[in-house]
Amino acid sequence: MRAERMIATLLLLQARGRVTAAELATELEISVATARRDLEALSSAGVPVYPQPGRGGGWSLVGGARTDLSGLTGPESQALFTLVGPGASTSPEAQQAVRKLLRALPSPFRADAAAAAEAVRLDAGSWGEQRRSRPEVVDVVQQAVIDRRQVRVDYTNRTGQVSTVLLDPLGLVAKDDLWYLLATREDGPDVRTYRMDRVASVEVTAQPANRPEGFDLAREWQRVVSYVEERRARVRATVVVRRRHLWVLRDHFGTYLDVIGDAPAVGDEERIEVTLAAHTARSLAEQLAGWGSMIEVTGPEDVRRELARIGAELTAAYG
Repeated sequence: MRAERMIATLLLLQARGRVTAAELATELEISVATARRDLEALSSAGVPVYPQPGRGGGWSLVGGARTDLSGLTGPESQALFTLVGPGASTSPEAQQAVRKLLRALPSPFRADAAAAAEAVRLDAGSWGEQRRSRPEVVDVVQQAVIDRRQVRVDYTNRTGQVSTVLLDPLGLVAKDDLWYLLATREDGPDVRTYRMDRVASVEVTAQPANRPEGFDLAREWQRVVSYVEERRARVRATVVVRRRHLWVLRDHFGTYLDVIGDAPAVGDEERIEVTLAAHTARSLAEQLAGWGSMIEVTGPEDVRRELARIGAELTAAYG
């Protein structure tokens, strides 16, 4: 659910007292099904919104037509900002709305609500990863971030080595349906990144987590992204592809695809020239080999040689 829609929905409920899914859909210019899902999401998250069936029914805030958002309880406000925060990370307008809502809360609830809003960020840019389901341990770690508690995790690194580490969790980021935890360890102040699908188990301790002064999750994640993309984009190839296939190529390569411009058509087929990046020529060739004659790799020569090698191997094996 988008943060902007959530805030608008709550304000409409506050102003009108009761709205139907159809009325909400008209006001927010969304489908009735989407409006109903948004209302159900608010209710499931613990926000005091409930449906009243029958003629003249609809959705209402508990407490009546003039219930103010500042009337939310501590757990309710935390549930709301847990949902609002991730969506607000991609919209300056939503960030401003979150700040206004925070100011409207009673002061005892603001710290927990702010922690909930800042615990998770969404990164829409693709790294071309395969889609995965959300690991169950994400919810446990997210609550630990909000509560400022250390966690002990069993983690498998990229080489397959398993270790148990005590972490100060700082925030979670979702990218390509993969979840990443940013955290520090007791052996140093450096912020490290952990893939949550490599976490086998999580134990939340009673010890308070240390949080670097001035830590900003969005800024720190951008540093991680810049480092990773620099490493993963060391080799670039120039490729000509049929325009109708561009979306498939973009879906696979994500931010590692840049469009150069139109290329000469072949018959009635419009074509477009792009550049693609990977960390090695071999890796790039392996990703492109399955496209066969649907694409034309014009350079560099080391990528073309790798493609020729792969083709020769396939011919020898299956020709």
